[in-house]
Amino acid sequence: MFHVIRPEDAAHLNRPHVVVHRMKLYEDEIATVDGVPVTTVERTWLDMAEILTVDELVVMGDSCVRMPRVEFEGRDAPLCTLADLQRMIDRHKGKRGLRKAKAAIQLIRIGSDSPQESLLRLAIVRAGLPEPALNVPVDAKDGGRFLQPDLSYKTYRIGIEYEGEGHGSEAQVVRDISRSERYEALGWTEVRISKRHMFDDAKAAVAKVRSALVQAGWRPARS
Repeated sequence: MFHVIRPEDAAHLNRPHVVVHRMKLYEDEIATVDGVPVTTVERTWLDMAEILTVDELVVMGDSCVRMPRVEFEGRDAPLCTLADLQRMIDRHKGKRGLRKAKAAIQLIRIGSDSPQESLLRLAIVRAGLPEPALNVPVDAKDGGRFLQPDLSYKTYRIGIEYEGEGHGSEAQVVRDISRSERYEALGWTEVRISKRHMFDDAKAAVAKVRSALVQAGWRPARS
């Protein structure tokens, strides 16, 4: 199914497998990919607010604004910026989904490298735990080996690693063991999270993070 935006005053279009949306579209909200005109990343994000949940919009927004890794992705700039997303919100007052977009942009962060990292962060914060940093390098002692947790608490020396489907390969297992050894050498606690911890709003994952925080000396603020 293709979704096509047509200007509000354009002629009617009726094609099989095509959903037509009539709405205001500015010239700077159109890009060209392989010769085909498409909406820009930031405009597409706003349009998706009509059908996505707030959490899904955050995941999409995190992906839009993250700084790519040149060696893996061949680009050194984000797909768009937070300012670009905010400009879409400010420009299209009254648009369907705008309330969700406004809620989502408050939760979008630069640094998340995967949808599961974004969802884990949201669950952690929703549970009342401190918001973790995202993919921040840990200073190695004496020029030791590099460590960069997916999510982390520098104050409590806790790193959280989300292990996706690719972590079952033999080579990845070796890398994961080496990473655990680096955590131990630096005096940090490693919290390993997998898909099975993410069900039911990541309650099992949140419990593991909370336990590590409490053991490291964190206490919830008294109401």
